[in-house]
Amino acid sequence: MASTLPDPHPDTDKVAAPPPDRPALRIEAHGIDHIPDGERHGRARELFSVWAAANVNYLNLVVGGALVLMGLTLWQALAVLTVGNAFWVLTGLLAVSGPAAGAPSEVITRALYGVIGNRANNAVTGWTISVCYFALNLSAAAVAAFSLVEKVGITADTGVKVVVIVVIAALTLTISVYGHAVIVKLYPVITLVLAAVFAVVAVAVVRHADFTYTPAHHLTGLDLWATVLTGVTLIAAGPLSYTTSADFSRYLPRTAPSRAIVGWTALGGFLPSMVVSSLGALAATTVDMTDPQSALESILPTWFTPFFLLALVLGTIAINALTAYSAGLALQAVGLRIRRSVSVLFDGTAAVALTLYGLLVSNFLDTVNNVLQLTVVLLGPSMAIYATDIVLRRNQYDGQALGDETRGSAFWYRGGINWAGAAAVVAGATTSALCVDTLYTGPLAAALGGLDLALPAGMVVACVCYAVAMRRSLAGRR
Repeated sequence: MASTLPDPHPDTDKVAAPPPDRPALRIEAHGIDHIPDGERHGRARELFSVWAAANVNYLNLVVGGALVLMGLTLWQALAVLTVGNAFWVLTGLLAVSGPAAGAPSEVITRALYGVIGNRANNAVTGWTISVCYFALNLSAAAVAAFSLVEKVGITADTGVKVVVIVVIAALTLTISVYGHAVIVKLYPVITLVLAAVFAVVAVAVVRHADFTYTPAHHLTGLDLWATVLTGVTLIAAGPLSYTTSADFSRYLPRTAPSRAIVGWTALGGFLPSMVVSSLGALAATTVDMTDPQSALESILPTWFTPFFLLALVLGTIAINALTAYSAGLALQAVGLRIRRSVSVLFDGTAAVALTLYGLLVSNFLDTVNNVLQLTVVLLGPSMAIYATDIVLRRNQYDGQALGDETRGSAFWYRGGINWAGAAAVVAGATTSALCVDTLYTGPLAAALGGLDLALPAGMVVACVCYAVAMRRSLAGRR
């Protein structure tokens, strides 16, 4: 698909060569403002390590093991992982809009929803969901860190737990505050470190795995398809949550090939996610993955356990730094006139508060975790609309025009809202909600015997509705 996207600025070969890379140890000055051509630099292949470092993590091990626990055979689980992770191609497609506009996703989506409508979009899909994911990931890292401090002889009482959570959050937010340059410089190193650690994990898992594993009760017919669809949705929720991939590609020159941007982004997400989640599935054939950390420790060399726990924490820091970075941009795009660094700190404070409350006071994070299973209801249609807009506009975005929030803006539409985008996301999300079968069973899912078609149904409806409405609108503008 990306190969059909022409360079919207064919004369950019006349632009002066970009300056040397910015010093990494400097807080990023840009927020949601347009990145001038003179400040563009880098190559598309840099995107691989950005996404790879964020996807060699504990949660991928967990979801891989969950597929086997749901009753799938090993090979069925691997097939589900392949299909679910294929959605990283859409994440890659969205990334091509960054260099075209010189703006982050949080601004580009003004073309989809209008200046005012996009503020609501960023408040919900950009900020609220991101902060919840930050809290869930932080809690996973904290549990691993608690185990690590216990192994060195420190009792993980409430005070120690608070300190551990705050320290992990501080490290994460430091990366996010320094921003894009630090991420690009640091993540190749993180990728190599995590790859080395998980290579040892892979050897241990493969040695113990039962490649002939079959569940005690074979799933067949409708039960099998219902489980497969649920599994695909669970895996696809990862790439679908990154409707902000342009945030990390916007500094690339306009001339960066679209195909390369799609490819390196998608590969950076797909490859590590597939490998690590497959290890989780393999491990589930021989150990009880209802407690993944303890289960994996039981088959790892004793001396290696601290390195494994540190890797779990490091991987979570990597993924949360990207989440906090985008959440900070979303907060600016909502309309708060604050620096990006300040907005990132605000996001982190909110996430730490949720984590502390969830781990130390109640089961709040369990509730949030269940609710986030429903985020595909909104994220699926949102990504479908964004991808459709890129194709309809042939990836031609005017970054400076997108930065105009006045009533005279080309993206003010009617009353500040692009009703084509608003109607499409409502139609897609409503359809998806009718088909869901997680915390509740939607009427369409019930009619189909529990088949959860929320992901494909919501995305298709949103895509078709938006394409029909916007073709007319864009034709009228021409």
